[in-house]
Amino acid sequence: MSFRPKPGSIPESPGVYRFRDAHGRVIYVGKAKSLRQRLNSYFADFSALHPRTQSMLTTAADVDWTVVGTEVEALQLEYSWIKEFDPRFNVKYRDDKSYPYLAVTMGEDFPRVQVMRGAKRKGTRYFGPYSHAWAIRETVDLLLRVFPVRTCSAGVFKRAGQIGRPCLLGYIDKCSAPCVGRVTPEEHRDLAEDFCDFMAGNTTRFIKRLEKDMRDAAGEQEYERAARLRDDIQALQRALEKQAVVLGEGTDADVIALAEDPLEAAVQVFYVRGGRIRGQRGWVVDKVEETSPGELVEQFLLQMYAEASPDSMPREVLVPVLPPDDEAVAELLTEQRRARVEVRVPQRGDKKSLMETVERNAKESLAQHKVRRASDLTTRSKALQEIADALDLDQAPLRVECYDVSHLQGENVVASMVVFEDGLARKSEYRRFAVKTKEGDVASIHEVIMRRFRRYLEERSATGELAADDDGGSGPIDPETGKPRKFAYPPNLLVVDGAGPQAAAAQRALDELGIDDVSVCGLAKRLEEVWLPGDDQPVIMPRSSEGLYLLQRVRDEAHRFAITYHRSKRSKTVKESALDSVPGLGPARRQALLKHFGSVKKLREATAAEICEVPGIGPSIAEVIVSTLKGESP
Repeated sequence: MSFRPKPGSIPESPGVYRFRDAHGRVIYVGKAKSLRQRLNSYFADFSALHPRTQSMLTTAADVDWTVVGTEVEALQLEYSWIKEFDPRFNVKYRDDKSYPYLAVTMGEDFPRVQVMRGAKRKGTRYFGPYSHAWAIRETVDLLLRVFPVRTCSAGVFKRAGQIGRPCLLGYIDKCSAPCVGRVTPEEHRDLAEDFCDFMAGNTTRFIKRLEKDMRDAAGEQEYERAARLRDDIQALQRALEKQAVVLGEGTDADVIALAEDPLEAAVQVFYVRGGRIRGQRGWVVDKVEETSPGELVEQFLLQMYAEASPDSMPREVLVPVLPPDDEAVAELLTEQRRARVEVRVPQRGDKKSLMETVERNAKESLAQHKVRRASDLTTRSKALQEIADALDLDQAPLRVECYDVSHLQGENVVASMVVFEDGLARKSEYRRFAVKTKEGDVASIHEVIMRRFRRYLEERSATGELAADDDGGSGPIDPETGKPRKFAYPPNLLVVDGAGPQAAAAQRALDELGIDDVSVCGLAKRLEEVWLPGDDQPVIMPRSSEGLYLLQRVRDEAHRFAITYHRSKRSKTVKESALDSVPGLGPARRQALLKHFGSVKKLREATAAEICEVPGIGPSIAEVIVSTLKGESP
């Protein structure tokens, strides 16, 4: 291989290395105790390598490395590079479903208990994950008897405060109603802290406190209060019963198990807190190269705990096999938790039995995933090949870009660009455009394609790619940040939402820019016909064609993205135009009004007295606002 380092140029020190493709994009990151030994293994015997490693090497055009002092530094640098460059050939653990969490928004003035999915937010405490959202709601419903914390949305909370009446939960004593001042912010926060303590496993003190209060109430012959306390105790006990006791009461551990085959692996984790299983979660991963179970465990621990908060990490991590650098991994996790973390393999007893249970779950998860994935991979490959055959392309279009224009009677014209790679949406590459021309969809398509590919040519020109191919230019990678430039990569296939005229407009834009290596087609909605530029007749793909189905998904995603942008822009215009007509109302006060009422519709419904509550709005201007929004002369 032309990019193989010269003999003796690779150091024997520990370090982290990166393979790059012809564009300079990082496609693989790895670490090694000895860089020389590790990198030489890639170039020794190509035929003996794992097929996916062979694919990575044939894609690569360069390799570089960074020497570090310790194995812990290598682990940290490897993870930070994987996160920064998102290399396509690296092991990436993907959730096999979106798991719900029980979240308490401690960062708000009045913390709220709710079900949350997706990315975690700062200032919010999470418990779980749970297998089903209904399991969280059942638990919360039981605990609100004892810890009546707010569960309503911001809009409901604000509305209740404005009208001076709590919602239904406030009337049935499942909310302490801080919205109407029944408790102070400090008292409500104490309730939220107690709720979090109970969910974190500190359950005994609450039950003992309630039992003492119940006995005291019975001794004072307050039997109704004693009965309510008895019911509260039973509610807490039922909530605890929903979480199986598996280990000793003081056990805090994450139990991790693997199931794998030559191409993929599944990981299952049981979260044990206070000896009880608090949640369960699963991941799946494509094995890019021949990877040992220990290396899979190491990669998983890095990705799982690298950004975890210290209070969410366990004292003990039980794994099926130790990672190669187990001491370095344990040291890294200890730094993250700010307290000792043990990484070990259970040998006997209850922990060993629980590990076997988690392993059975992992095997079942892998079996289910393979059924889904086999169909998915086959279908995507078939779809791309069908598109290539139907449009007479030289190769399957691995990168497809689709454009759509959205407007309402020629106003607020916008366009979207969505990207699919290997048949899957790549949302980080999506772009949107505020269209300047108002001469119809065909002109708008021409403008957007010109703008997008002019940027592409500018990026190439900036790196010297247009002048020479051997000048060492960094291609579409920004040499200062090491990240891809915004419009750096051209598509194999450009799809526009429309028929022949739209496809012709896109092709004309590419011709004017001198770009001749991008194929173009249009997809008309009415009969789902595929149009090529300059053709009088469409390309008819079978209705059951996987290729046509993929083009429809790409087109529909572009339409969705364009409509979303158009609506937000139109909504902003409506808000601004309605308040622009109020004489004497400047930008700052317009913004204050919208922030206070939330929308122009609610502002129209408000009285002058209610509008006066907004800082900076006096009685006279409030009257003017009311009359103007009602269409009367102020």
